[in-house]
Amino acid sequence: MHKTTPAAPPAPATDDFFVPELCQSEALLALVLLAELLVLVLVLAEPMNGSFDWLRLALTSLFVQWIVLLSAALTCRLRPWLARLPVALAGVLCCLLVVLLTLLCTWIADYYLLLDEPQADLYLRHALIALIMSALLLRYFYLQSQWRRQEQAELRARIESLQARIRPHFLFNSLNSIASLVAVDPHKAEQAVLDLSDLFRASLARPGTLVPWRDELALAERYLSIERYRLGERLQLHWDIAGVPDDLPIPQLTLQPLLENALIYGIQPRIEGGRVDIQARYADGQFSLCVSNPCDADEVPTNSRGTRLALGNIEARLAALFGPAARLSQERRDGRHFACLRYPCARPLQEAGAP
Repeated sequence: MHKTTPAAPPAPATDDFFVPELCQSEALLALVLLAELLVLVLVLAEPMNGSFDWLRLALTSLFVQWIVLLSAALTCRLRPWLARLPVALAGVLCCLLVVLLTLLCTWIADYYLLLDEPQADLYLRHALIALIMSALLLRYFYLQSQWRRQEQAELRARIESLQARIRPHFLFNSLNSIASLVAVDPHKAEQAVLDLSDLFRASLARPGTLVPWRDELALAERYLSIERYRLGERLQLHWDIAGVPDDLPIPQLTLQPLLENALIYGIQPRIEGGRVDIQARYADGQFSLCVSNPCDADEVPTNSRGTRLALGNIEARLAALFGPAARLSQERRDGRHFACLRYPCARPLQEAGAP
């Protein structure tokens, strides 16, 4: 018997927090550029006596950049704690942090006689600028966060709709295969029904859109076990999938529709049957999968509604999950029909529905 260890309490998620990871290089670069633009505006807004005051620009830039970098570092450090607070309170504390750091840097600059304004005007001016700029930036972060959430919700709804359409199509075709066995071999038909039950249960077991390669492979093998009852020795399979990691993410019900089309249009019409080749590769962050079946050179390519539904569904889900870099192609060469897909993916497996 296996012992089950109690799960540790989940750590609070910070990915949903509207303030991004300001310690990352891209975010820091954007903050530095925005700060430099602010410095340029502040310097140009002051009256000029003769030529441009480059020394003023350098000192102001040093002053503002110190505030920006210190604020980014402290916000990044406090981000896990801020993520537990209500959004409004977290925003107020972030603004307060920037204002306090601005006042501290102003005091240091004033102590070393780097600033020449009256003290009251100096501190008030810097505090108001820090408050306005931090509030505007936090508002921008919040709107970006809301836009990303809406985009992710629309993407999940689109993928779930595509998934819901392909499952009945897959179920009906499997039932048709079982129906052809009832009169010929009732025992095999009964076993096929049990296999279909396991197969469909497995396809519904995981609510996420991406599944590990090993699960998708097991799903396809259950489907092939049903088709073997009907096709017998007419169906030959050649697997070339060595080197594909078991935890590689793949959209659920991707391999099975490709196999289904290969069997319906490449094996079933042939009295002698044929061989279906399955080739999968993962290298340099790219996953490729090809399923090929025999075809006649002078045969007109079949473009039935079922084929369009299955392949169009796979293509739409790939585009929704992996963007324009994903593609699905079909071609005929050397007496075989190839259906191939390719998309960029990273390991370990990440559920598409995860934030």
